[in-house]
Amino acid sequence: MKKEAQMAQNGLLMKPVVPILRIFDETRAKAFYMDFLGFRLDWEHRYEANFPLYMQVSNGCCVLHLSEHHGDCCPGAAIRIETSQIEAYHALLLEKDYRYAKPGLERTPWHTLECVVTDPFGNRLLFYENQMK
Repeated sequence: MKKEAQMAQNGLLMKPVVPILRIFDETRAKAFYMDFLGFRLDWEHRYEANFPLYMQVSNGCCVLHLSEHHGDCCPGAAIRIETSQIEAYHALLLEKDYRYAKPGLERTPWHTLECVVTDPFGNRLLFYENQMK
């Protein structure tokens, strides 16, 4: 029996992780995540006007929370995002000619093709495609 099935029978089934990444500037965050990376804005929340922003962006099944709140997380996180069509996505990113990032594409010894992009707040997003066939 698969472990997932065993865990579901016991009442516990873990779902995909939703990382929280620290941001400091709403305009720069939206320019990076939405305009450059192609994520869409799902929702935004502030407790009141002139309070820090908390928002969710997504691209397909990949969901990220971005937070200006000091206590939520530290800048400088690194996350891995599995994707398909990494070469096409890489070409699309380069085509956008984003001023602050010109990512490369690297084949790794562990059989992935990877594209690393650092956001304006020091968080690293590593997009990868598994090349094991």
